[in-house]
Amino acid sequence: MVSQKVTIKNPTGLHLRPAGILCQEAVKYQSLITFNFKGGTANAKSVLSVLGACIKSGDVIEFMCDGDDEEQALQAVVSAVESGLGE
Repeated sequence: MVSQKVTIKNPTGLHLRPAGILCQEAVKYQSLITFNFKGGTANAKSVLSVLGACIKSGDVIEFMCDGDDEEQALQAVVSAVESGLGE
């Protein structure tokens, strides 16, 4: 299992469009991809889980990937968040 913290840069946080982009990136990988935020864990492959976390701009989340392609999956989701998720 690998993990990495990342800060959300989107001015409006993870609303529907960036949450959808994050999930589209996550589902490309076989590994289990989750993230921790404020003591809870959410599935990064589920738009409802991402939206339910109510992540705002400046919040720090920790992605965790576990599986055969965990390194590539972690790099992909962190890069997607750091690039602004299309915004």
